[in-house]
Amino acid sequence: MTSPAKPTVQQIRQVLENAIVDGRFVPGEKLDLEALAAEFACSRTPIREALQALEASGLVKVEPKRGTFVTELDVVELTERFEVMAELEAMCARLAATRASGPELARIHDAQAACDEAARTGDSDAYYHENRAFHLAIYAASGNRFLEAEAQRLQTMLQPYRRRQLTVRGRMMRSLQEHATIVSRIEAGDAAGAAEVMNAHVRIQGDRFHELVASLRTG
Repeated sequence: MTSPAKPTVQQIRQVLENAIVDGRFVPGEKLDLEALAAEFACSRTPIREALQALEASGLVKVEPKRGTFVTELDVVELTERFEVMAELEAMCARLAATRASGPELARIHDAQAACDEAARTGDSDAYYHENRAFHLAIYAASGNRFLEAEAQRLQTMLQPYRRRQLTVRGRMMRSLQEHATIVSRIEAGDAAGAAEVMNAHVRIQGDRFHELVASLRTG
């Protein structure tokens, strides 16, 4: 009988990335290399290599003599990254309004319908996953592969925080309503309007800023 194949560094990196994005490992948490090596049934070497890749993407931070920690952004860092994220997603929406094909619009609609179902059942975990699919569909519809990749990269870094926002009372339904406006602007070919609404949807300011800060303190 042959023994199970050892996981590759890429496979380990993907599993750990998903674990961070999905909230299994939370911002500020220290990662136990020995426990991870046991979990993946491998040596510490591929674990270290996978964590180095995650550090390059901004999801973890290696601190000499202390260990590896899930990246924890302070309020200023979060605000700066959400500002950039809002601009990138606004650009995606603007381009999608003039470039989206029929199948790409259908993909956006399908994602929005799934978000609607999750929001109406109050399932924040399901909404989180469908919301990500909604935004990814708009990135793809931009027709700009470089922009799509950059938006995905920053989205991955911010997912633990975007997910936490969804636990704020009423946020899912507000998000759903904002989605509907974004879709209508894209369908109408209103590039400027789609960009404006998407920017406001992603940017944290005013009440949403205070909601995020409160969720971080109670998370």
